[in-house]
Parts: sequence; C-alpha cells; structure tokens
Amino acid sequence: MSAGSDPVADVLIVGSGAAGLTAALRLPEELSVTVLSKAGAEAGSTARAQGGIAAVLSAGDSFDDHIRDTMIAGAGLCRRPTVEKVVEEGPGLIGWLIDSGLQFTVDEAAGDLPWHLTREGGHSQRRIIHVDDATGRALSAHLLAMARKRPNITLCEDAIAIDLITGRHVGGENRCHGAYVYDRQSRAITARPARAVILATGGASKVYLYSSNPDVSTGDGIAMAWRAGCRVANMEFNQFHPTCLFHPGAGSFLLSEALRGEGAVLRLADGTRFMPDYDSRAELAPRDIVARAIDDRMKRLGLDCLWLDISHRPSDFIESHFPMLARRCREFGFDLTAGPVPVVPAAHYTCGGVIVDSHGKSDLPGLYVVGESSSTGLHGANRMASNSLLECLVYGAAAAADIARNLKDFAPPPALPAWDESRVTDSDEEVVVSHNWLELRRFMWNYVGIVRTTKRLERARRRIDLLRAEIADYYGNFRLTPDLVELRNLVTVADLIVRAAASRHESRGLHYTLDYPSTDAAFDGVDTVLIPG
Repeated sequence: MSAGSDPVADVLIVGSGAAGLTAALRLPEELSVTVLSKAGAEAGSTARAQGGIAAVLSAGDSFDDHIRDTMIAGAGLCRRPTVEKVVEEGPGLIGWLIDSGLQFTVDEAAGDLPWHLTREGGHSQRRIIHVDDATGRALSAHLLAMARKRPNITLCEDAIAIDLITGRHVGGENRCHGAYVYDRQSRAITARPARAVILATGGASKVYLYSSNPDVSTGDGIAMAWRAGCRVANMEFNQFHPTCLFHPGAGSFLLSEALRGEGAVLRLADGTRFMPDYDSRAELAPRDIVARAIDDRMKRLGLDCLWLDISHRPSDFIESHFPMLARRCREFGFDLTAGPVPVVPAAHYTCGGVIVDSHGKSDLPGLYVVGESSSTGLHGANRMASNSLLECLVYGAAAAADIARNLKDFAPPPALPAWDESRVTDSDEEVVVSHNWLELRRFMWNYVGIVRTTKRLERARRRIDLLRAEIADYYGNFRLTPDLVELRNLVTVADLIVRAAASRHESRGLHYTLDYPSTDAAFDGVDTVLIPG
C-alpha cells in the first residue's frame, strides 16, 4: 500500500445517501466538495427506502398534527424544537425536490393536491409522498444525477473512511481536519484534508445478525466520531422493522410499512389476525409495538415466521401501488395479490447517534453529522415511519447553510501526517475477522435484540470486551482491509448499544427489558448520553 495526502477540499462529506448529497447540493457552488462512498454511490440505505417522505402537504393535515404524531411515537424523548424544525421545514425541501425534477407519484383523482399521499404506522393523516414503492431508489438516483452535473462536487466511490484527523494527530487546536481514507481499488490509504467534514454514513443495523440494511450500514460515522471525542446519545433505541420477507434468498427484503397503511393485516398461519390483541391501532401502531407483538407470538408459539396479507385488496390496486414489491415477492415464489406472505422482524434503524445541534454541528469543531448517524432529538425512543428521509433533507440543508455562513472562519487544515504502516504486516489469519464478525452479530441478535434482560446484556458485554481486545490487537499488527475497518466500527457501536441499554432501567419505545417492563416517569425527557474517555 502507498500513503500520502490529497489536495484540500472546502468540505469533505463521508456518505452519498440522501443526507450527504442534500448537503453537497445545498452548498454554494464556489466551494470544492468531495463526497466519499465506501461502495457504489447508491449502495447505502437511501436507495432501499420504499415508503416515502413524511411531510405536511394536504389541506386536511397540519404541522401540529405531524408534530403531535412524532412526539407520541418518540415516547417522551423527542426534542420538541427539533421536531418543529423538521416538520415545518419539510414541505419546502419537498418543493426543492419537485422543482429540481423529481417526479413523485400523482393521484389522478386528487382534489387540491396532485400528489398521491399514503399513510403509515403512527401517522394520523395521509402525508407520505412517494415514488410508487421505490421512493429511496428514485431519490438517490435524482440526487446523484444532480451531483454529477455540479463541477464543484467530486464523487469518490469505493473510498472507506477509517478515522477522522483531529488535533491529536497534528497538535494545536482540537478540531476536525479531514479523514484517513482507504481506496478499495488501489488499497492505498491517504489523508484527505478539509476545512469542514460532514459525516453522513447512515446507521449501524448490521451489528445485528438479521437486518433490512445494506452491508455498508456498519456504524462507521458513529464509531469514528466517538473515537474523535464526540458524545453519543440514545444508542439503546434500535428499531426493528416488523415485516421483512422470510425467505433464505431474500436477504431480509423489506415489505414496506405502506402495505399496512393501505390495509394489509398480520395473521397466524391459520388466518387468525392478532394485532388488535396488542394495540387499538392494530397494524397501524408504531413499529416498536408491531415488532414486539410479532416477536411475542413467534416465541410463544414456536414459529419461524408470521404472515402479512393484503390479498383482500383488488389485484390491480396492489400491482399499481406496489409494483416493485409485487415483482420481488414473485421472484421468491409469493404472490401479494393471491394470499399472505411470510414475514419476520429485522434490525432496521438506529435512532441514536452522535449528538448534534440544530445545524448538525457535533462537539468537535469543524465536524457535522447528519442523517441516521446523528442524534438530533427528532426520533426520541422510536422513529416514526418516513420521518427519516425528511430528517436527511432538513439536516443536510441545515449543515450546508451553516457551513456556507461560517466557512470563512475555518482555517485551512495544517499539513497532515501520512498514514503510518511501518510496523504492520499482511495478515495470515483473515479467518479471525470473519469469525469475530459473525460472533458479534449473532450474540447482539440473541442478547440485545427486540426483548432484553439484564443478564443478556451482561453476557453481551463480556463478549464485547473480549472481541474488542482481539480486534485492537489485530488492528495494531496487520494491514487494514475493508472487513477489519467495519468490524472495528461494529464492535465500538455494539459496546455503545449495550452500555446505553444497561443504563436505562425501564422500558420505553424501542428499548424493552423484561427486568423493567414499565415506563418510568423519572426518565421522561432523559437521554442516555455517553461521553468518551
């Protein structure tokens, strides 16, 4: 491997999903912007988002309704000023997308609004604007197409950020000066200097054995910011999507919440509907309630899966509203129009993350964190469906605006030290990485999943301590590989999740423990804040 330093960018963005690309596109065109994607530019979670973007767009809806629904779903931990900001700024950013050419699905029968709006769990109104059932794919392609036309934006694929470069690397003021980056093609590690850095790396759901997320969702931004000295919050709140297709070849393929919004119901194998036994909102209850109900029925009855059924709706309705889902189900031998399909929960969204302010600024000067990597206060103890892409748009734009206002005050980074490989060798035991990767994800699923106990968390913590020591030793002695970079980040995030879960002696939102099954009012409004050191 070779090592060196690249030219200084005004802004370095790590991540090419909705949050990162929104920030890149909202920055002034006179600024040089580098966007890193650790795989292909569309490999992240944005392209997998099916349902849509929640926003107040119809005459029958209101900001107050959207704010109230979000606050209820967040189970007492949402930060109201953040919720108000995101909800109130959302329609303007939807308008930006429409004006720039993104074509949302229209409703031919609509009155005051041309766009078709659907409803999902936790929402009291139809407010999900979408592109059929593949909104994320359309949004990702649209933002990328715009970014590729901007001469000031350089998109670097197959570029994996390893660590942030801070004052401890160069001396002087403790601020973010850039990042060390591994290039998959050349296997070179270079220092990429920048006046400001935005982390938009997505969540950490691949810390679990079963996940709806792509392989790149390994908590990189959270882990890098933590190692750089940033606080994180609410890592115990991991959302499990209730309905992923149960099939060995499907890779936990997500069956959108919009199906339940349009009338799909959950059934046992004999056709019995069970969600009304758990919540008066039945299938439209927030995701934590639905996922826990499915988990409970599966464990009590010893089932491998349960069943999602929308076949009572007309076939042409299903095919027109959910063309991608219908096609994908047929590929695995299931017909949405003809009968129920098998489903199981899977890890889906990281509600906690790096603590940021209303502009996306972290504790470390020069470092911004946006999207799923951040903890803004929007989601609280449970993210409401389709608020995530909305947050990406709003905070991507907020970070860009703050940088545009203040970049003149950011000093150019000093000369950065090259990556030092003088004391490492090529590994002759790659099996250590693959074995530890699988072990970590399996015990996180078994011990720190939908339902937890103190004993399970203690077991997980002991195993994490052992893995951390092994991985640190391996990291210090052998040349880096992409799998090792991700494993190092995953074990860091797993540690944060377990520490946060163990410190919350109640059940709230996505954190449910059998030892403390009730919600404790003493924890109302209390975030779980972890501080490095």
